[in-house]
Amino acid sequence: MGTEELNLPENKYLGLLALFCALSLISSCNQENKPTETHITDISLWPQVSNPVQASAAETAKIESLLAGMSLEEKVGQIMQAEIIHITPEEIKKYHIGSVLNGGTSKPNQNPDATASEWLAMADAFYDASMDTTDGNAAIPVIWGTDAVHGHALVKGATIFPHNIGLGATRNPELVKQIGDITARELHATGINWAFAPTVAVAQNDRWGRTYESYSEDPDIVKQLAAAMVAGLQGNPADSSFLDDQHVVATAKHFIGDGGTLEGDDQGNTRISEQELVTIHNPGYVASIQAGVQTIMASFSSWNGDKLHGNHYLLTKVLKNRMGFDGLVVGDWNGHGQLRGCTNSSCAAAINAGVDLIMVTRDWKAMIRNTLTQVRSGEISEQRLDDAVRRILRVKLRAGLFEHRPSDSAAAKNKTIVGHPQHRAVARQAVRESLVLLKNRNGILPLDPRQTILVAGDGANDIGKQCGGWSMHWQGSHNNEDFPGATSIYEGIRETVNRAGGKTILSVDGSYKQKPDVAIVVFGEDPYAEGLGDLNTIEFEAGRKKSLALLKKLSAENIPVISIFLSGRPLWVNPELNASDAFVAAWLPGSEGAGVADVLFTKTDGVVDYDFKGKLSFSWPKNPSQEILNPHHSHYDPLFGLGYSLTYASAQKELDSLEENFSNLTTANPAEIPLYIGKALEPWRVYIRNQQHRQILSGAFAATPDGDVLVSATDKDIQGDALTLAWNNTQHALLYFTDGQPIDLSSYLPDGVITFDLKVESKNIDNLALMMRCGEDCERRFSLTQYANTQAAKNWKTVAIKLSCLARPSDRFGQISLPFALEGAGSGEVSLANIKYVIKGQENLTCQKTKGEQE
Repeated sequence: MGTEELNLPENKYLGLLALFCALSLISSCNQENKPTETHITDISLWPQVSNPVQASAAETAKIESLLAGMSLEEKVGQIMQAEIIHITPEEIKKYHIGSVLNGGTSKPNQNPDATASEWLAMADAFYDASMDTTDGNAAIPVIWGTDAVHGHALVKGATIFPHNIGLGATRNPELVKQIGDITARELHATGINWAFAPTVAVAQNDRWGRTYESYSEDPDIVKQLAAAMVAGLQGNPADSSFLDDQHVVATAKHFIGDGGTLEGDDQGNTRISEQELVTIHNPGYVASIQAGVQTIMASFSSWNGDKLHGNHYLLTKVLKNRMGFDGLVVGDWNGHGQLRGCTNSSCAAAINAGVDLIMVTRDWKAMIRNTLTQVRSGEISEQRLDDAVRRILRVKLRAGLFEHRPSDSAAAKNKTIVGHPQHRAVARQAVRESLVLLKNRNGILPLDPRQTILVAGDGANDIGKQCGGWSMHWQGSHNNEDFPGATSIYEGIRETVNRAGGKTILSVDGSYKQKPDVAIVVFGEDPYAEGLGDLNTIEFEAGRKKSLALLKKLSAENIPVISIFLSGRPLWVNPELNASDAFVAAWLPGSEGAGVADVLFTKTDGVVDYDFKGKLSFSWPKNPSQEILNPHHSHYDPLFGLGYSLTYASAQKELDSLEENFSNLTTANPAEIPLYIGKALEPWRVYIRNQQHRQILSGAFAATPDGDVLVSATDKDIQGDALTLAWNNTQHALLYFTDGQPIDLSSYLPDGVITFDLKVESKNIDNLALMMRCGEDCERRFSLTQYANTQAAKNWKTVAIKLSCLARPSDRFGQISLPFALEGAGSGEVSLANIKYVIKGQENLTCQKTKGEQE
């Protein structure tokens, strides 16, 4: 999916649409509820695909019999997919709901520690309700989908595999098929029968926050591994394993072009020719259909300005008719609501375009009412509704859902399936085979385990960091307690070294009492998922080189440095490469961190158990401007090309000192300095604090230990693009941006403004102020209390304040160390988004309006 995915802001999308309309490129600009077919297209470019799963006469007869007996209300209920926290079993029965899903932050009964048995009990309750015929309606089983994108990773204790980018580096289809098979078994153990996987995107811009969900920038690698994953999840269409009680329904996603958006903008616009769409972005779908995939998810993104959820040409004419896909097309998280003329609770256009199952999450009741009205009026034809329901019934029949309760499966009856040691062994193998050795100066690797090994870096003993996003939570976790049975990279090293008679020292900051023989430093990206993972630069730790400082510190102490780099994409790391004796791209290896140690060390007799096997599935950048770096594009000049790898067995050329100075790529005195646009932009991080404690926002939620100050991701224009700050009965609450180098705003005086969107959620706010820190003993505030209390419970407003309102006569604002903070006291709740400095702008909240309150 993602179930928590984001989309272009409304104004950005409408601006693009208006531009296309003005150029007469969109013929349907004023046809808001009709599916779009807006470009000159050539359907002959698309392949005709052989589908191994063909409808039998018995299957067709059963579907038609069911369909003939269904009321309009039952049919409309079948095309709705609700989120588990927004629906009950009783409502499943009453409204004939066809499907449910759990989003990245949902658990049964909202219990973060829910066991497999609790998941299974909820699945049975939903199923039983859907099969209850006491009201005289047909028994049609509900189907439950989940984002099992690297194992059943939202369930506590599950086996978590490397993300797809790491699996792409293995080049091992048989291993990927085995991973799919294991994932299916663990899903069945919790009663879930549908995986929103695999992602078959071909990521083309490494700024995209979902790059790690892509197997490769190379469509041939994606095609090969997509087929393997579908076969693993669903079984073989040619034999009895297909969708038996050991396998689940798979989903190829997100159709189509999500990996090719402009500037790597999640859910953005893929501006390419139809030929490139077919050649680069379609092969994974061809392979998936050939493997028998039963569902395909529509993309949030657009193709040349047209949202995929409303694109009849691509969803119906191409996918269903030309390519012969006879399964169901499912929408993404309220993706229908992003179409012109639609809302989350009403969208005939998406259904007419070819979306069969609407992922409506929260607003499903209103969506049912509106869809019933649209069918009765003819806006949605009964023929189209019947087609959607047929496809849904077809998938449910093939999956055996009519015959088997969730708890009937063999996996559900085996209480040891989730996180089984054999599953973890396969995940450990995947880690070993995914590692790519980029540098090995003087053959320092492999290491003798009998030495004293310092293990440093903030990723060394952080299982959440090594797992990445979609691990226990949508945006990931930093809590090792969320991952029982898992092994951190440090724990794997400790086990290997101690067993051989060596010594390990864990020190995140690299300090030590006894000088080690070698240091292994584990560092990289913090967990993220779509939207919040989009970057404005592919430079690692731009403006806050804390990891580089650690590498240089150890190197200066004459300690050989082995870097283990955790990332969901290639990043520009020339300085870190230069400061390392060996450098390993470990991607996001998942729960079995011991797989790293398997490859780094010899046995005590010097024999290598496991050599490096991984090969780059993405090209590695030579400079920070190479966010688009693919062999089929012009000016392809990587530092390490697609397929690059070193091994212990191969002859190795020493890596020359790499260029680090690319300051010419930056612009002095930019017209805007954005701090938060859908997410905190590099190098800034969001923190909250009360009087005693501070807490970083590392995912979608953070709270102080006392619980009196909280921040969470919320929705403004798109899913999760804003922050809500709440404080309760506290003397001091602060949300602030820090971790970057001080910025120079001297050129922004006197005409510059700080602008942000604000929504005041609570009434009678005691105290609220904008604050910035401008050097030692320099804090400036602008009171927002009076303004906030006039805006309570109203809609979003854009606030623009002149910097000169915060400045004193002697201020130059040349060293702004804390560029934005909201400060509160007492109790209150506000949401904010789109925070930036503009070098010349018009204020709408003047100094005079708050005179007497301002410091």
